[in-house]
Amino acid sequence: KERRRIVANPNFNRRGFGETKEQVEGMMVEEFTSDMVKELKENNNILKRDNIEVKLATDFGFCWGVERAVAMAYEAREFYEGETIHITNEIIHNPGVNQRLKEMDINFVPVEEGEKNWNDVKNGDVVILPAFGASLPEMQMLDEKGCKIVDTTCPWVSKVWNAVDSHKKKGMTSIIHGKYAHEESVATASMADDYLLVKDMKEAVYVANYILEGGDRAEFMEKFKNAMSEGFDPDVHLKKIGVANQTTMYKRETEAIAKLFERTMLKKWGPEKLNDSFLVMDTICDATQERQDAISELIKDESIDFYLIVGGWDSSNTAHLLEIVHME
Repeated sequence: KERRRIVANPNFNRRGFGETKEQVEGMMVEEFTSDMVKELKENNNILKRDNIEVKLATDFGFCWGVERAVAMAYEAREFYEGETIHITNEIIHNPGVNQRLKEMDINFVPVEEGEKNWNDVKNGDVVILPAFGASLPEMQMLDEKGCKIVDTTCPWVSKVWNAVDSHKKKGMTSIIHGKYAHEESVATASMADDYLLVKDMKEAVYVANYILEGGDRAEFMEKFKNAMSEGFDPDVHLKKIGVANQTTMYKRETEAIAKLFERTMLKKWGPEKLNDSFLVMDTICDATQERQDAISELIKDESIDFYLIVGGWDSSNTAHLLEIVHME
């Protein structure tokens, strides 16, 4: 309810700016297209130079959600010409894009000793929320300041938040497949009343075993001390669960984790109580999986000697693509 109230505020914009859209489209084409990529695509994703052959993955580059976020930030700078603009975090994990925003005089909220310093954000300033989203407390604070909010949150992330809302309505704990320190997971967790973050199948199996067999509560609390809601008690808050995900995680792993918890709750409570004790909704981003599948397909080509993954070093998506190469 609180998030919907903020979104309904006239100062909240998540649709972009028609007045500057055409100008920004030209900027996006100029900055994010490449003659080399064009040549690759015209030649079946293969480029030959002297004794070197370059093969381009079938799916690559910015997804629609990222393009939308970057375009909205550019549009905001053109629309609010001369006004002070802040952004709550990196808009995406891409150093080049974030540097470009800094050059456009968009101020990144500084982080000091692990905490954001909001002192420079004044009443009525323009504030951009990044593609990962922002936490509910941040949105409330900016709303109270009367800031003009430009929400570039990826619609797939918003879809995850809607799933978490459904968990809350049914009195369920949200089990989120994600990294507890990642901006997107932080934002998603803030939308839940009770939550637990699991980063991989190993942690999910640990939780599933605890649900079925119990275990060392102190060990559980220590293991997930940074990845649970305040007041979380594994003996209380794992009786009814819903599954959600950080959109940049492995699609197949998220699906496997959801199946694991479905089987767990079925075994725990029986088929007659499954619908009351377990909920999962389709919140997996296809663009993430398409890029992961494209790398997996390239790996089948034994003629390739070297893989070059282009992306932000701190990007979850980039890291997963690199991991796929190493795993294979």
